[in-house]
Order: sequence, then structure tokens, then C-alpha cells
Amino acid sequence: MMEEKQENCPFCSISQNEIIKETSLVIVKRDLYPVGKGHSLIIPKRHIASFFETTPAERKDLIDMLEIAKKSLQKDLNPDGFNIGINEGVIAGQTVMHLHIHLIPRYKGDMPDPRGGVRGVIPEKQKY
Repeated sequence: MMEEKQENCPFCSISQNEIIKETSLVIVKRDLYPVGKGHSLIIPKRHIASFFETTPAERKDLIDMLEIAKKSLQKDLNPDGFNIGINEGVIAGQTVMHLHIHLIPRYKGDMPDPRGGVRGVIPEKQKY
């Protein structure tokens, strides 16, 4: 399914039944290890590790699909907010070296104090 497949890459061997939406360049699927209900991944079909390796067309499709996925989740699950994130490199927590954007629906009460949001990747820096 994916162009320029990489052996042993879980995002290069996604089955068609996992795909929620797609373009010729990008797919949307649910995360297999979700942080919360509806946690989705927006993934380029071409095997690249970094957002900064995307072509202008891939970047446009990634952002367009992020918006489409958000609207779909809003309609289906009615979350109260979203976190959007990319782990760029091993030091930033990237464990699958195939670019993917996390779209994580957030719900009131899913954690006691969500202030600081994505700053929580370094817990002692989250509250300020």
C-alpha cells in the first residue's frame, strides 16, 4: 500500500481496513496505543522520518487531513479540545521512524489539571 516501503516499519504495512481516510499521499488511522478515545494518526504514505522531509504536496495533505480528522472526531465524539503533536527524532520521543502526527481528542476531566498541555513532555516544565 505505501510507496517506498521500509522493511519492519509498522506504518509501511498498514492494512486497508485500518485506514479511516486517505489521499494519494496521506492516510488517517487510529493509534493502536491510544492516549484517549479517538486518538488518531495522520501519516504520509511515503516512508520519511521527519516533517521537515515532506514535499509541499505532502505537507498540504497532512494539514488538510488533520483538519478533516478533527472535524470527524468533533462530530462523532464531541471532545472538549485536542492536542496535536509530532515527535521529531529519538531525543524528542520518536519511536517509529516514519513521520506521523498525533491528533488526540481531550475530554473535560480526563486529567485533573490539563494546563500546560504538550509542555507535559517534560513534566517539571508543564506548570508555569
